[in-house]
Amino acid sequence: MSGDRPESDRHAPAESAGGLRPLRTDLAPVVEAVRAAGASAFVAVGDRFDDGLRYLTRFSGPDRPYALVVVPSGDEAAERVGRAVLCAPALFREQAEREFVDAARDPDADTAAGGGARFHDGVGREVRTEGLGDHAGERAAAVVEDIVGGAENGGGSETEAGNRTVLTPASIAHDAAVYLERAGNDLSSTDAVETVRARKTPAEVDRIRRVQRATLDGIARAEAVLAESEVVDGGADADPAGGDRRPPLRWQGEPLTTERLRREVNRVLAAGGVRDAGNTVIGAGPSAADLHYVGDDPIRPGETVLLDVSPRGPAGYYGDATRTFVVDGDGGWERRAYVAVEAAREAALDEVEPGVPAKTVHGEAAAELTAYGFDPNADEDEAGFTHGTGHGVGVSLHESPSLSGAGELRPGHVVTVEPGVYDPEVGGVRLEDLILVTDDGYEVLAEYPFGIVPTARGDRG
Repeated sequence: MSGDRPESDRHAPAESAGGLRPLRTDLAPVVEAVRAAGASAFVAVGDRFDDGLRYLTRFSGPDRPYALVVVPSGDEAAERVGRAVLCAPALFREQAEREFVDAARDPDADTAAGGGARFHDGVGREVRTEGLGDHAGERAAAVVEDIVGGAENGGGSETEAGNRTVLTPASIAHDAAVYLERAGNDLSSTDAVETVRARKTPAEVDRIRRVQRATLDGIARAEAVLAESEVVDGGADADPAGGDRRPPLRWQGEPLTTERLRREVNRVLAAGGVRDAGNTVIGAGPSAADLHYVGDDPIRPGETVLLDVSPRGPAGYYGDATRTFVVDGDGGWERRAYVAVEAAREAALDEVEPGVPAKTVHGEAAAELTAYGFDPNADEDEAGFTHGTGHGVGVSLHESPSLSGAGELRPGHVVTVEPGVYDPEVGGVRLEDLILVTDDGYEVLAEYPFGIVPTARGDRG
């Protein structure tokens, strides 16, 4: 993917003190989107839970709204292509200066001749704390008026108030939009941020790979617990839904449940420096057919145990992996489903390369499952394949691109490949890996073995 790296990332130091490339967002594409639309500025308003705003600013504070304003420079040929202003709460000013401004400075720039610090993408950054009693949208509108409507912009954008276009993400909050419009701005949504986020830089891949390794350590712990569990003899116990089911497995002298197993996974995730973020999905038997099961069920021999683990790392990036196991299975439905899903995974991966329509990957996985006799278009309450083959992963667990959506795969896309089949009365099987689309194919970001019978694999290191 080296040929597609942003100029700013190619000039970044190869390693930081922590062994990772510096994590910096290139705001130049946002500037280009504003220019291309004939607009005056870009504005985003949100809080620490807004993934797009966190991506743009690399600012991780507070849980109340703040705003980012990006304005092109008046001279397209100038060394500084634009300005970015973060409207932060005063109590967070030092953190904002460190994360938004200082982290984006070009360490190799000769600032003596340039009259001040230069930034890696040519977009100057500053933090403002004026108007603290005002809504973040109102503060952003004041910055737009100050820069675009004032002399600071060098006369390059002389649009009069009331006839000025401001680009915003489609998801901008209604109240922020109202304040911007009241200040005389016409709003137009843009997908520029979503498009830029979809293609990861090497620094972003560093973070995702590290979180993915911790994710697989969590799965390894769950697999070891299942391998150590004991099958209880003595016949079947009554199933409240009807029919007979075998007694639950026992681990360390107590019945093993999905909640006990989840706690073991989350303990390992925490030790690995990542947060489970409420995303440790474990189902057993019929609940393994629930795509997002976080309840408490007994884990019984002969039934599928589906583990879908998606933690978030300290820089905000997610990992995502799924494996399925059966303790003391009889080789029935679950074995046939596992073989089919493994084949579908391989068929999907065989299609991954730059330029391939994303839908092709999903189509090949679905075709393979059809060949094994599973419905490729099942609804969630039906038996078969009930979801897409994959989705992008980054600062959001689900982001562009979708392997069921429009568009083509490009170098830098990080996506899951996760075919699965389910039967609400029996269980579910899903296998999921996280891959990076490269210049000539793909790379699995962290490898983990396959096998339906759980094995204690020891310390993964």
